[in-house]
Amino acid sequence: MMKMNKLMVALPLSLSLLVPTAALADSHGGGHGESTQQMEAPTATKAAELRIALDTVLTEHAFLAVEAMRKGVDGAEDFDQASGALLANAEDLKAAVASVYGDEGAEQFDAIWQSHIGYFVDYVTATAEGNEEGREQALAELEEYKVEQAKFFDTATEGRLSEEAVVEGLDVHVDQLIGAFDAYVEGDFETAYEWERESIHHMSMFAETLSIAITDQFPEKFDNTNPDTPAVDLRASLNTTFTEHAGLAAMAMQDGADGAESFDQAAGALLANADDLSAAVGSVYGEEAGAQFEETWKSHIGYFVDYVTATGEGNEEGQEQARAELDQYIVDQAAFLESATEGRIPADALEEGLTAHVEQLLTAFDSYVAGDYETAYASIREAYAHMTMPAAGLSAAITDQFPEQFGEAEMPSEMPSTGMGGMSANSTTPYLWALAGLLLAALITTVAVRTRKQ
Repeated sequence: MMKMNKLMVALPLSLSLLVPTAALADSHGGGHGESTQQMEAPTATKAAELRIALDTVLTEHAFLAVEAMRKGVDGAEDFDQASGALLANAEDLKAAVASVYGDEGAEQFDAIWQSHIGYFVDYVTATAEGNEEGREQALAELEEYKVEQAKFFDTATEGRLSEEAVVEGLDVHVDQLIGAFDAYVEGDFETAYEWERESIHHMSMFAETLSIAITDQFPEKFDNTNPDTPAVDLRASLNTTFTEHAGLAAMAMQDGADGAESFDQAAGALLANADDLSAAVGSVYGEEAGAQFEETWKSHIGYFVDYVTATGEGNEEGQEQARAELDQYIVDQAAFLESATEGRIPADALEEGLTAHVEQLLTAFDSYVAGDYETAYASIREAYAHMTMPAAGLSAAITDQFPEQFGEAEMPSEMPSTGMGGMSANSTTPYLWALAGLLLAALITTVAVRTRKQ
């Protein structure tokens, strides 16, 4: 029991060190002459950093698990590297534990965490072989895993995450990954990508619930801060959306290069990710404002598609044109957000960050096309992690710009009763109103920038 409790403490405390607050603020915040401290509150408390670190690693797990399972059943050349990325995600957790409690604690955690990864691999292998008995065996092992993992969390959190609730959440997690895989095998790509996106969002919900449990259990370790405030909800929402964008973009570009049957649905999932933001604007300011934002946000997605198309055609001139359009997009987007945030996010810092984002995705794609899969998946993981930075910077700017919308909230009197977590509808309302206001200002700025260019 004692080892298990220590292990659960080690994981989140170590993860919270993976997202240095000062680095985020330096890269994306502080347009005003005031100190970094202003930009750190209230989105960068210790509890907030815990939640975001968990959000990033757990959502990436879901994303990489789905993609590796698909590569496995396809017999793809890059399966080893795709599964390697998934295991590297698990190694991030193992290393975090080892950095605090040594190799023994890390090995204990690693055995528990990786067991369900192995069972998913067994399911993929059996499916590829047409081995129905093997599939059933893998599902039976996953059922046993759910119980073991649920007991783990119940004990580790001293009942804050009950065994019953965790089993319920793990049922959802397993069903989503198996559902995404089975639909893909059957050629129902639209359902496959719907399940993939749901699995990513579900793990974000678990990150919220787990962070609440841990900060309630060890309040002094987190300066008695709360991971479930409107401000942290904003940052977490942006974190999930931005990191998901990077992951879906990278895989859609691979599908495009391969001429895969699932390309339209892969691109559709990427655009649906963009629609999440567009809908927020449209719900407050009407369809026209939502459509204007949609056009702006989706422009760089279109330029990536142009680059993929030109690559497939061996059209170097087309590749250069797409790169030039992406370069111009970087300048326009930086001006867009600097003006919208009233200088809270300076254009030069934004241009640096957007350049890194573009280069990471293009490197991942070019490496994939060249057959350098190690570099491809390293770049995908780098792009995924990088998107935590604009989420941190933009949420800090918005909460500083609209402080009345993002006051502190009391710690919940009881744990969420939705299995592995989930935010209430009310928690996102301040985010939608503030973001819509920000985007409306940004739309006006964009029109002005385009007019000057013309």
